[in-house]
Amino acid sequence: MPARRISCARGRWDSDARGVTDETEFWQLIDDTREAAQGDPVEQADLLVERLVELTPDEVVDFARLFEARLARAWRWDLWGAADLLLGGAGDDAFDFFCCWLIGQGREVFEGALADPDDLAELVPDFDEELDGDAEELGDAADRAYEQLTGLHLPELGIAPKASEPLGSSIDFDDARVMEERFPHLWDRYGA
Repeated sequence: MPARRISCARGRWDSDARGVTDETEFWQLIDDTREAAQGDPVEQADLLVERLVELTPDEVVDFARLFEARLARAWRWDLWGAADLLLGGAGDDAFDFFCCWLIGQGREVFEGALADPDDLAELVPDFDEELDGDAEELGDAADRAYEQLTGLHLPELGIAPKASEPLGSSIDFDDARVMEERFPHLWDRYGA
């Protein structure tokens, strides 16, 4: 059986987080590990695995479903446009890893970015494209924890794969006028 990797890789996104336990606990784990890691996404992922192995395998699966549900919500053209500005360009993989990083920033930043991606200029004012915006390892945390607990790969989550195209209207990331108009605050900091 091939590994079921909870990751930010294309085709692994959930739009229906059925059977999930507690979203508050999900965000608490994210916040606790981010703070303990002092914002280092690799360290945060390692700490998250340490915390997840303290749970039952079923709880790890629930965590994975919640993580995937957040990824599905972030699979949007407008958020991709914001990531493109913040990172100085963002292809498919870079955007996937950015979404993992965004989840790792906690509920307030994540929900704020979904409400208006241009608000990332204020939500993460010290963003550094060399240090921030890439947390591929966070996408693997539940997978690693489940394997440590059971010796098995994380099972299929029974959820739909992500849509073939991001949600919303596509944005021409190469059109400076469009980007400046759609993301005026981000453009002032990162695009001009």
